[in-house]
Amino acid sequence: MEIMTDLMSKIISLAKRRGFIFPSSEIYGGFGSCYDYGPLGVEMKNNIKKAWWDEMTKFHENIVGLDAAILMSPKVWQASGHLTAGFADELVECKKCHHRFRKDPALFNKGPGNKCPDCGGELTEPRKFNLMMRTFVGPLEDEAALTYLRAETCQGIYMNFENVLQSMRMKIPFGIAQIGKAFRNEITPKDFLFRMREFEQMELQWLCHPKDAPKFFDYWKEERIKWYSNFGFKKENIRIQEIPEKERAHYAKRQIDIEYKFPFGWKEIEGVHNRGDWDLSNHSKYSGKDLKYYDEETKEKYFPHIIETSVGVDRLMLGFLSDSYQEIKGGRTKTTKATKELEILLNLDKRIAPIKTAILPLVRNKSELVKKAKEVYQALKPIFTCQYDELGSIGRRYRRQDEIGTIFCLTIDFESLKHDDLTVRDRNTMKQERVKIEDLIKVLKEKLEN
Repeated sequence: MEIMTDLMSKIISLAKRRGFIFPSSEIYGGFGSCYDYGPLGVEMKNNIKKAWWDEMTKFHENIVGLDAAILMSPKVWQASGHLTAGFADELVECKKCHHRFRKDPALFNKGPGNKCPDCGGELTEPRKFNLMMRTFVGPLEDEAALTYLRAETCQGIYMNFENVLQSMRMKIPFGIAQIGKAFRNEITPKDFLFRMREFEQMELQWLCHPKDAPKFFDYWKEERIKWYSNFGFKKENIRIQEIPEKERAHYAKRQIDIEYKFPFGWKEIEGVHNRGDWDLSNHSKYSGKDLKYYDEETKEKYFPHIIETSVGVDRLMLGFLSDSYQEIKGGRTKTTKATKELEILLNLDKRIAPIKTAILPLVRNKSELVKKAKEVYQALKPIFTCQYDELGSIGRRYRRQDEIGTIFCLTIDFESLKHDDLTVRDRNTMKQERVKIEDLIKVLKEKLEN
């Protein structure tokens, strides 16, 4: 476990040093497990979201998108069960140091029993703590103005089930996909991006006939596992956990967790649920609006059953960083005589990597090389995410780009001035080939798309 913890500290260090993830409000000492995505982080995060969105809306039939409001009527959360004890954690407090903890079996089963993990003091009896984040709408902070930041994105989909059905002329079965922020007042957020109070979800709600729900549950379970494999996750780091009935979410007829082997252990990265008709029937009951689906062909009227796939963007981000992080002892680059004890490589899938190409003049003190390199950079920048780098030796610059997962390094050398070409270096193979600058965009597109 010490080795894995050490890996986590290395990933956190790399993430900050190279502009992936910064602590929020850092100049004021940070703020409660909230994080800001830096220049590389936001590119990578957008790539993750695009990959998921394309998968759902382009590569599957009968799925449309939605972007629902974060603020909704509090009646939504009453009907969904979020304001009851069902959406709560157990809170315990140390009588000695007064630190508060979520009563997490993974923590308290390690030996401390009813003792504080920090100081060994006696803990209070657990009490329920609702995870909804409260806010107020309007000038007065009273019960009439009380509402909540959404704790999950799926409720916005249920609110718009009928709107989507009618406006897009959908027929069962069909899906609604959404990416958006959610908020939970976690007692003990931890493990970097894994458990935060503000996070982003990517969810598909697949609506189907009740008799078809088991079939579609199995279908989406397999589709989601294939997605992880397709984007380069190591097979040994992904597993499926079937959740027994007594441990399932209250709405789930069946539930599996797709778990990833993070540096701190196996944890859920995505859930697939058969939610039955819990959501639409409950909202129909509380709102008085008939949310049953009417099948024109069979003349049947019923509440659709829902198969949900729900994955955290931030957890995926941490998963990609963990899975792709490599340390190469002795170094990979052979362009300098300096002894290289260790090089870091982020072996990210090319669709996820934040930077696709880096443009590097061989030396910075030759104005004609710099001019040519900047011309190439300006030509590529509107098409690919690029970096221009002229600082340090060429070997050092290669290593910097490997460390952030850049797919191709393009080197402008003295031959480039004679033949109007450059060297394209592949991140993984380190193979170099010369490409005419006039063919460069075409060649890069082919390499990045295949």
